Amino acid sequence: MSKIYLIAGLGADTRVYNNIDLHEHDVTPVDWIEPNEGDTLGTYAQSIIHQYNISNNSIIIGNSLGGMIAVEIAKLIPVKKVILISSIKTINEAPWYFSLFRALPVYKLIPGKWFTSLGFLIKPLFGHMSEEDAWLFSDMLKNTSPVFVKWAMGAVLHWKNETIPPNLYHITGNKDLIFSYKRIHDASIVADGTHIMIFDKAKEINKLLKHILKK
Repeated sequence: MSKIYLIAGLGADTRVYNNIDLHEHDVTPVDWIEPNEGDTLGTYAQSIIHQYNISNNSIIIGNSLGGMIAVEIAKLIPVKKVILISSIKTINEAPWYFSLFRALPVYKLIPGKWFTSLGFLIKPLFGHMSEEDAWLFSDMLKNTSPVFVKWAMGAVLHWKNETIPPNLYHITGNKDLIFSYKRIHDASIVADGTHIMIFDKAKEINKLLKHILKK
């Protein structure tokens, strides 16, 4: 049985996978580690591999930012499968505003701790959430390291990957306001799926994951 590693998105932790059914598998949640100042997503992925002793033939599932790091892991070691949920796999799928914030890096002027306390501003972009999911979202954001958030924003904006690793599977929603499905190629599309569909569209995602993991 292959080991499955779960990587969360920016401002989140692996509780985003609470509704994902992987009980038949050997699952390891990946907690964020503090980055070095000069880390790229690629060098950070190498640190994750080392920290968690991720070996060949593993399965990596990444949500949002976690999907981008999953891609970088799959470029470094031959994984069995890499599965992206609400993410992008190359710079060609990145939204237009990446270029804007690279040219005008206003995020550098904002203290990191502000990002973890502005959930009420970010939440509308992620889509409608139940009261329980909204509480979890806010709690994850509050408990995220401000240093990590500030670093990750810069690393994501300067990600230039054009390589699609083998055995990659992509799941995205057609109502995602962060990463538009119209820019994403070769993905399974979840109807009415928002950026946080891993919460409220878990039933559909579980069906897709079950099919992918059986391949």
